[in-house]
Amino acid sequence: MAFLGSSIPSEVGLRLLLCPLSSNVVIRTACCSVGVVLPVYSTFKAIEKKDQNEQQRWLLYWAAYGSFSLAEIFADKIISWFPLYYHMKFAFLVWLQLPYSNGARHLYANHLRPFLLRRQAIFDYVVDFTYGEMAKFFSAHQAEFQFMRTFLIKFMGSANQVVKCIVHPVEPQGESTIEGPTGQIQDADSGDND
Repeated sequence: MAFLGSSIPSEVGLRLLLCPLSSNVVIRTACCSVGVVLPVYSTFKAIEKKDQNEQQRWLLYWAAYGSFSLAEIFADKIISWFPLYYHMKFAFLVWLQLPYSNGARHLYANHLRPFLLRRQAIFDYVVDFTYGEMAKFFSAHQAEFQFMRTFLIKFMGSANQVVKCIVHPVEPQGESTIEGPTGQIQDADSGDND
């Protein structure tokens, strides 16, 4: 029984988190949880409480996180091979969020804001052009999108019915046998004997 009371589960968890070769799944899940799940909930709370300071704090976080994610998309295949990359990413995401370090505010004020201010006209042109092209595309293919919407609604309704039948099968309502007109046959037989 001493084995069950030991600290083996906490040691295993710590080893999984800190071992760079065997824990990529664990540390990547931790990065996703710390980088997205907790901030989504914290953003929700800031919006619901209508706290302007918290809203600004999380808006700065999302700007920093989005910029980091965009850079990571292009560099992930290269930098993920570095030892302890995901551990450093985890620490970076924690640093971005911690209120006393103001990591997101620091990153935004010192790097992201100056970069975007210098290139604001270019980004505005690209965004306006992209939105314009998207609007043209969607208006030109409105019928196709409506067809796909209708198709998906019907498909999901059918899939829902199939799942309901699998999860809650309908049991037969007693025995149902096919019975023919036996009374008429007996009457015809009794008429032949007369």
